[in-house]
Order: sequence, then structure tokens, then C-alpha cells
Amino acid sequence: MYIWYINIYYNCIFDFEMESNRQKKVARLIQKDLSDIFLYMTKSSYKGIMISITHVFVSKDFSVAKIYLSFFPDENKKEIFQDIQKQKHVIKHQLSIKLKNQMRKTPELNFFIDNSLEHYDNINKILKDI
Repeated sequence: MYIWYINIYYNCIFDFEMESNRQKKVARLIQKDLSDIFLYMTKSSYKGIMISITHVFVSKDFSVAKIYLSFFPDENKKEIFQDIQKQKHVIKHQLSIKLKNQMRKTPELNFFIDNSLEHYDNINKILKDI
């Protein structure tokens, strides 16, 4: 059982390290186009809130994209994230219109909240206390 866990861990790291140049280009393209879509959404629906895309990871077959979002200010981020999850099909449709000349099929969008800034703040507070 221990060897099985090591194998899964190794495969996850190996897949992440072996991201191809095409995957990186597609991820950057998706990040750029989604940032335009979220900029329009913040102007119309979420006034006073900044939504930024911190990371985009695309699967090897380009069928799934993992998108990590950060929100500023953090007050209503769970409600906004739930609204984004509900509007996932609309966002995918808008992205497919933007990507129609570059890609044949738009990947499935999986959104996640990026908590790295909160993690960095907690580490800084701990280091200041020492």
C-alpha cells in the first residue's frame, strides 16, 4: 500500500513536470481570454471586486482545464465563486467564441479558489512572531 501511494505521488509530479510547450501555450491563451471575460463580468455584475486568474493547467489531451482564481477583496469570495460555478457553461461558451480560430474544441473548465496569498500571509505572521 505504501508503494502505491508513492507511485501516485510520483505520477502526479511527473505529469506536472512534463507539461509540453503546447500545453503551456494553450494555458496562457485560456488565461488571457478568461481574464478578458472576467474583466467584463466584474464591470457588469461584480462591481468593486477584482477576479484574477493565477494558474491554468491543461490536460494532455486538452479536454480539461484547471483554473485557479483569486479574489480581492476576500469578503464575498465564496458567493462569487458559487456564481462563477453556476455560470460555468456561459463562461465556456464565451471562451469558445474567443478560441474558435485557435482550437477545435474548448476544454471543460474546472474552477478552484487559489488560497496561496492567504497561505503566504499566515507564514509571514508566523515568521514575524518568532
